[in-house]
Amino acid sequence: MTAASDLSRKDFVTDQDVRWCPGCGDYSVLANVQRVMPELGVPRENFVFVSGIGCSSRFPYYMNTFGFHTIHGRAPAFATGIKASRPELSVWIVTGDGDGLSIGGNHLLHAIRRNLDVQILLFNNRVYGLTKGQYSPTSLLGMRTKTSPQGSIDHPIDPITFALGSGATFVARTIDVDANHMQDMLKRAHQHKGTAFIEILQNCPVFNDDTWEELESRKSRSDTALVLKHDRPLVFGVPGRLKGIVLEHGIPKVIELGDDEDPTSRGVVIHDEAAPPSYSFALASLARPDFPLPVGVLRETEKACYEDMLSAEVDQAMAERGRGDLAELLHSGDTWTVED
Repeated sequence: MTAASDLSRKDFVTDQDVRWCPGCGDYSVLANVQRVMPELGVPRENFVFVSGIGCSSRFPYYMNTFGFHTIHGRAPAFATGIKASRPELSVWIVTGDGDGLSIGGNHLLHAIRRNLDVQILLFNNRVYGLTKGQYSPTSLLGMRTKTSPQGSIDHPIDPITFALGSGATFVARTIDVDANHMQDMLKRAHQHKGTAFIEILQNCPVFNDDTWEELESRKSRSDTALVLKHDRPLVFGVPGRLKGIVLEHGIPKVIELGDDEDPTSRGVVIHDEAAPPSYSFALASLARPDFPLPVGVLRETEKACYEDMLSAEVDQAMAERGRGDLAELLHSGDTWTVED
């Protein structure tokens, strides 16, 4: 057993061949997760990665930790059982926009509303990659795929709004190519007590290439991404072309700013991670091409965790009724004996 303080990235790398398509954003996510794990101060044997079905769901094979590759959309249900029975473990759910928001949408919703102390990493490439390019719950309206040859007529789900609406106590967004930002979000998620939900914008070079190009490209990211920092104004752009976000009657609006201008004097919003949900939803409504897309922590708040309340409930029941006896329970009340 290696002490948590002595761990390095190599301790989290397995001997399995990593099998994603060349250029897939999953490689970046894997590398950054492996880099962050040694810094969390958790013994390696206390990490558990749980996945469902999809390209992202190969993740547990590539992490030298305990892990479960479960069934389609049901990773949150397995993770709930793990965390409820072993609350001391650091449980990470790895899912995709198809696995987590389609067949797994109901399971994801209930894991979030219960506020389990788990981290949820949702990879969003706006397409079903493992099954070869069908439209997913986050695919854009009109997207042509093998299952929507004339263009998708489904209105897409916004993962951030979904998480906020489910009552998530930590909601963040990051980009697969921004290693420093992703690592910061992973650390913040682990530090949070409760359900931490991170949407990771991720490229699928085979079936939906460049879907996040304007946010992944360093040339355009300054204008297309709004980097959120607590207690800092919502400003984006580059010197000479700075812009800010104001709220007029609760509705977001972009304004032009001078380089030497104090953003707050123009009413630019100061980001508050603990603000009421109405602010978080307004922030989540910012979307391309009319607004920059927010990246960073949109919301962090406190709420009692499910496993803590469950443990307290069990302790109270045992204090009032004793530990109980399974054999006695099975033979209590009316019983029947079936004989040949």
